[in-house]
Amino acid sequence: MKTVYDFTVKMTNGENKSLKEYKGKPLIIVNTASKCGLTPQFKGLQELYDKYKEQGLEILGFPCDQFNNQEFDNIDETTQFCQVNYGVTFPIFAKINVNGDGADPLFAYLKDQKKGLLSKNIKWNFTKFLVDSNGKVIERYAPTTEPQKIENDLIHLLS
Repeated sequence: MKTVYDFTVKMTNGENKSLKEYKGKPLIIVNTASKCGLTPQFKGLQELYDKYKEQGLEILGFPCDQFNNQEFDNIDETTQFCQVNYGVTFPIFAKINVNGDGADPLFAYLKDQKKGLLSKNIKWNFTKFLVDSNGKVIERYAPTTEPQKIENDLIHLLS
């Protein structure tokens, strides 16, 4: 059976990274944007990361420009923006598409595992997927779901 660990993603420097490196750790996988009304969620995501990274939590951010072009063209601008404005220390990967024919295979898989309310397509930036330490997608959260609202579900995965 396929899990998120079967995927390889691109890092900001263009190199590939196997998600097998995160085996045994709960994950929050999120499509992000730097110039979106929901961008302040970076703060809440970072707070979760700071609070639970010692217990194994990893947050994986994937910048996406498919929703009103709300991401910088240059990935270095994106990572600098996240670090300077929100203190982001969790990994930010290369910019991807989450919908359509060019959707990143990881996000195609995530959407197949947990569909949204009316369709499996991602509706906006900051759609969040909670993955257990076995690589199974446990939950999908709407873009407007604040990161703190995920905390109770996350705690169950950590204990």
